[in-house]
Amino acid sequence: MAIKFNTDYPSIDDLRSKAQKKIPKFAFEYLDGGCNEDVNIHRNTADIRDIQLNPEYIKKFSGSSLKTKLFGIEYDAPFGIAPVGLQGLMWPNAPEILAKSAFEHNIPFILSTVTTTSIERASEITEGKSWFQLYHPAEDRLRDDIIKRAEAAHCPVLVVLCDVPTFGFRPRDIRNGLAMPPKMSVKNILQVLGKPHWAMQTLIHGQPNFETLKPYMPKGLDLKQLGKFMDQTFNGRLNEEKIKPIRDMWKGKLVLKGVSSEYDAQQAIKLGFDGIIVSNHGGRQLDAGESAVSSLSNIAKKYGDQIEVMMDSGVRSGPDVARAMASGAKFTFMGRSFMYGVSALGKNGGDHTISLLKTELKQVMDQLCCERTQDFPNHLLK
Repeated sequence: MAIKFNTDYPSIDDLRSKAQKKIPKFAFEYLDGGCNEDVNIHRNTADIRDIQLNPEYIKKFSGSSLKTKLFGIEYDAPFGIAPVGLQGLMWPNAPEILAKSAFEHNIPFILSTVTTTSIERASEITEGKSWFQLYHPAEDRLRDDIIKRAEAAHCPVLVVLCDVPTFGFRPRDIRNGLAMPPKMSVKNILQVLGKPHWAMQTLIHGQPNFETLKPYMPKGLDLKQLGKFMDQTFNGRLNEEKIKPIRDMWKGKLVLKGVSSEYDAQQAIKLGFDGIIVSNHGGRQLDAGESAVSSLSNIAKKYGDQIEVMMDSGVRSGPDVARAMASGAKFTFMGRSFMYGVSALGKNGGDHTISLLKTELKQVMDQLCCERTQDFPNHLLK
């Protein structure tokens, strides 16, 4: 498999280091940080890397394939690009760069409600293949209109977010003025001046905005009014009464993202979801929570034959994808890895990161003598 990537950056850690040098500190800390004391963001990574895989060398081996079916669609790898808010803050035009790369590499791209390109633009770039993640609006009218837009854009999968009943307490963002309402302090302005490439690209592409939400936002909002608008517009606390109308409206595949407990997995099955993404929001919501891969192991064991079980949070590399799939995930998603790539390498970051991850993952499969991605559980070291 001839996959090329920039050999100056042969790991996600290399991309992270480069990104830290290229973008303002407030943008990097928004991307890189968790909540409270960052305990769960580190637990996510530590726990997944404790998982060991068992190779089987003396056997017939016909070669490995990354191709993986999900919801009847065959993708070229068992990973996709997770939804990330405010992507254009970290690197200008980031969601469009990543959507294009995902389309060209035939992997899923999930657009967040609160990122910086619109449903329609993401769909145009991906020829109707991008998924859409819904932050639940407080008003039924707004909810219904956004869902109709996603349907008109031919999004095949609607992802409903359940793990943001409150905004995570993130000390870095508060210090940097990125809590709502945000502010641009003298300190932040000096950080921008120290990153001329980022500043120039921002000038070219314009100040990032919540593009999907633009039709619903009053014109001329100042920063304080924007914060009030966001607080009034979204109510992330879900229940059966809020989910049922979405299931009734949406004719495509429906996925619940942010599942961390067996109870919520049971509820998802009961309410007619087609899949779940086991996730703790990248360690950004509940610092005292369990790692995502620990939740995954229990949930996949009990419910993997009843619903498509996917995972994000703590997955950073090709070997991490293998570990997650060996633990029961049928598919994986990554957010930070791709944002490090774009922040480090700009328009080439999406293609580089996908190519790097494919190369890493194929090496693991060849080393294990694992021919198909669905065979990873056979290599889990008990």
